[in-house]
Amino acid sequence: MTANYACNSPEHVFARRQFLGTMAGGFVAGGLGALTNPLAAAELNRKQMRVLVVFLAGGVSQLESWDPKPKTDTGGPFRAIPTAVPGMHISELLPLTAVHMDKLALVRSINTNNNDHAKGRYQMVHGRNQMPGQEYPHLGAVCAKGLERSDNPLPGYIKVGGGSRGSDAAYLGPKYASVGINGKPPANSARPSNLTEDIDIMRNKFRQRANERFQKKRRTAETDVYTETFEQARQLMEKRDVFDVEKEPASEKEKYGDSQLGRHSLMARRLLENGIPFVQIQHSNYDTHNENFNFHLEQMGEFDRAFSALMGDLSDRGMLETTLVVVMSEFGRTPRINARYGRDHWGKAWSVCLGGAGIQSGAIIGATNANGTEVSDREVDHGHLFHTYLSAVGMDSLGSFDIGGRDTPVADPSHGPISELLV
Repeated sequence: MTANYACNSPEHVFARRQFLGTMAGGFVAGGLGALTNPLAAAELNRKQMRVLVVFLAGGVSQLESWDPKPKTDTGGPFRAIPTAVPGMHISELLPLTAVHMDKLALVRSINTNNNDHAKGRYQMVHGRNQMPGQEYPHLGAVCAKGLERSDNPLPGYIKVGGGSRGSDAAYLGPKYASVGINGKPPANSARPSNLTEDIDIMRNKFRQRANERFQKKRRTAETDVYTETFEQARQLMEKRDVFDVEKEPASEKEKYGDSQLGRHSLMARRLLENGIPFVQIQHSNYDTHNENFNFHLEQMGEFDRAFSALMGDLSDRGMLETTLVVVMSEFGRTPRINARYGRDHWGKAWSVCLGGAGIQSGAIIGATNANGTEVSDREVDHGHLFHTYLSAVGMDSLGSFDIGGRDTPVADPSHGPISELLV
C-alpha cells in the first residue's frame, strides 16, 4: 500500500533540486558566544558528539507507536507489547524496536497546542513558535555550529533525502545551513573522466590564488559565501564515497530493509561514523486521515526494521554514548477515530522517542490519561524538548549566540531542559 497525503496542505509538496544548486540567503556574521566555553568545546571535540533526527512526516500516531491505549474507545485494533524495559509497553507494530527500548526513552506528555503541519514542523525543529518577520536557526544548524570539528571537511548538517543547499540557518549564516543528499553521492561530485587528478589539483590551486588576489581588494560578505560554498563542494567531492551505500555489503543493506528509509538510515549511519554533527532522515507519510490503521501497519513496519537496525549498529559500534537519536513528528493524531477509520491532526497530547548521548535510558517522562485525550502528568512542549536535545550533547541551551555584538538566546529563554530526562 502506498500512502497518499490526505491533507492537501502546501507543506506536502517537496522540491527536488540538484545538489549544487543556487545558494539561498545572505551572509550574517556571528559567533557562537556562550554556547560553549573553550573547555567544553574541547570536550565536545574529543567525544565527537552527534545528533540524528528521524522525522516521521505528516504526524505519526502516538497510539500506534509510543503510547498505545488498547481496549479503550480510542485505542484501535493493535495491542501493546512489553519492551526491554520492565513496565514499558509500546505498540505491537514495533516489535524490533521494543528490543532496543532499554537504550531509549519516551516523552509521552507533549502539548504543542498546534494542529498545523508547517507550524508544527517549525516548532519541533526550531524550538520556538513561528513568527512573522523572525527566523530562527534549525536544530541542525545550531548543532552544526556548536558541535563542529575543524578537522572534518564535511558539512555539519545533512538532510538525507532532501533537495539541495537549504536556507535554514537564519542568523548563523549559510555555512551551517542544511545540505540535502538524495540517498546517493551528491550530484556532480565525481571528477570528470577527461580531467586528470594532476590537472584538477593545478586548476584548484590557480582558483585559490585568483580568489586570494581578488579578496585583497574587493572582498565582501557575498564573495566570502561563494568561496566557502565552493570549498565545501570541493571537499565533498573528495569524500563522496562516504555517501555511497553501495560500498556496504549486501548483508547490511538486507538488515536495514529494501525501502527508501532503509537506504537512508544506512547512509545516516555512515555519515555519523564520519563525524557529521547533525543528520536528519525522513519517513513519509503519516498523515492518516483515512485508513489510519492500514497505513500505520505498513509505515511502522518499514520504520521498525530500519530504525532497529540503526539502533543496533550504533550500539554495537559504541556510538550511542556520543550520538543523540530523536524520533519526532510535527504533532500526533487524534485519539478519536473518525468516520473514515482515520485519525486527524493532534498537538494536544502526544509523544516522541529519544535516546543515546546524555539521555536517561529506559525513562518515561509524563503520561496521558486512560484514553489519551489529555496530558495527565508532566506536560512539556517543543521549547522544553529543544533545550533537552542541546543539553544531551553537552551544549549550553541557556547560553547565547553573539550575532554582530548582540546576544541572541540559543533556545527559547522562557523554557529549559527536561532535567529528569538527562543523565
